[in-house]
Amino acid sequence: MTSHWQRLRDHHAEIKDHRIADMLENPSRAAEFSARHGEMLFDFSKTGIDVKGLAMLLELAQSADVAAKRDAMFAGAQINETEGRAVLHTALRNLQADVVVDGENVMPEVRATHARMAAFARDVREGKIAGQGGTYTDVVNIGIGGSDLGPAMAYTALTPYTDGPRCHFVSNVDGAHIHDTLRGLNPETTLVIVASKTFTTIETMTNAQTAKAWMAQKVTDPAAQFAAVSTSADKTAAFGIDAARVFGFEDWVGGRYSVWGPIGLSLMLAVGPAGFDDFLAGGADMDAHFRQAAPAHNLPVLLALIGIWHNQICGHATRAVLPYAQRLARLPAYLQQLEMESNGKRVSMDGADLTEHSGPVVWGEPGTNGQHAFYQLIHQGTRVIPCEFIMTREGHEPELAHQHLLLVANCLAQSEALMRGRSLAEATKIMAAKGLTGAELDRQARHRVFPGNRPSTTLAIPKLTPFTLGQIVAVYEHRVFVEGVILGLNSFDQWGVELGKELAVALQPILERRASAEDKDGSTRMLVDYLMAPPNG
Repeated sequence: MTSHWQRLRDHHAEIKDHRIADMLENPSRAAEFSARHGEMLFDFSKTGIDVKGLAMLLELAQSADVAAKRDAMFAGAQINETEGRAVLHTALRNLQADVVVDGENVMPEVRATHARMAAFARDVREGKIAGQGGTYTDVVNIGIGGSDLGPAMAYTALTPYTDGPRCHFVSNVDGAHIHDTLRGLNPETTLVIVASKTFTTIETMTNAQTAKAWMAQKVTDPAAQFAAVSTSADKTAAFGIDAARVFGFEDWVGGRYSVWGPIGLSLMLAVGPAGFDDFLAGGADMDAHFRQAAPAHNLPVLLALIGIWHNQICGHATRAVLPYAQRLARLPAYLQQLEMESNGKRVSMDGADLTEHSGPVVWGEPGTNGQHAFYQLIHQGTRVIPCEFIMTREGHEPELAHQHLLLVANCLAQSEALMRGRSLAEATKIMAAKGLTGAELDRQARHRVFPGNRPSTTLAIPKLTPFTLGQIVAVYEHRVFVEGVILGLNSFDQWGVELGKELAVALQPILERRASAEDKDGSTRMLVDYLMAPPNG
């Protein structure tokens, strides 16, 4: 592997000054540096990768044995080695084939849970299961991390298909979040879903108790208007939730990969079982593509290799995800967790320090709003930030088709501007036409220079539907997996979230004046004193 990395770095040193615009003068480049799956198009021709570089990246993937490890994941092998678990979120969306884990076919239970979810969703949507005040008008999903970001992102993305109760999502333990969410809702017609596998997650359970107290102000039996996504039958029973409204999932489904199963219950309530199944079908379709397509035409593999090129080879430490689709507004936040929690590691699978940097910082906002916020830095800042654009060929509002054309025109223009830039000579000509001369002409022209040659990719889909959303989520899941395999790390544990949680547990009694802060560092003691000071003290 080391020789592959060094060869890639040497090649990058040779071509790093090549202009992407010059590469695109080759009439076949766009076709050669893009890939299609069905009606999905992935264009990576506006990157600095050339034919030789792409071939070397594909060799890197082959040397990491990506195909064999992919097959092991789908077969139910314990590829999450630090926790001794299989990784089978894909089983939640492939309801046809059998999957054996430790000698047991896990699919009958997966199908049974899915059927229970669908029956529950139908009964809620039809009013057969109702609140004290009648048919449920609102659903509040209480979770955190993967039990919040996935369904919240998908619900917003599929707004045109939501014909069930309105869904709201609470995650932050900050009381303002649940207070502002519940304000204006009717407890008598609100269903609360508590999503916590162990039913012990402190933020989630604190918010659940707050919601229960809120509901008790008007509802005779508040627990009767709760459902749970959990594997802890004793704790959900102690809370008062009917076992028929408890939906569990196995430990081989990680939180950030869990929207496909019971964690997606709020989404199923909103779009209906058929719409939810279309979402699953999109994910299963991408699974099949990932397993069958040759690496050079495999979307998850190509996404991963381009990410490796930009981060580990070129040294670009961040990645901007820029959906030109307002309903994908939560996708960048979802991908932040998916990628940074999965591949934000410092040691390889065997515990040795990584020899390459791990995953990049992932961030972004939907266009065109981002253009008036941070695109200034992307275009003219001193650091290169690879951009990943996402756009749809068609919107959901035919009466506003002219606005969709303006939207996608902006998307195309931004990737073109990043690639082309504007030279000093071009800027000088523009400012000279405005009557400037001499030193002032040169000064003003320099402010209008765009370096260009900044890489971007574009993922284009025909329309944002449950099916295509499933494809998008799955392609990014598999991209993260491939990157993790190449880097030699475990993408499916998250020990980095533990230390802060442990320290928070220790700090709570200090803030409640039940313990002393004398063992804490000076900074923490000062902050504790500030928080414990009387108002205006």
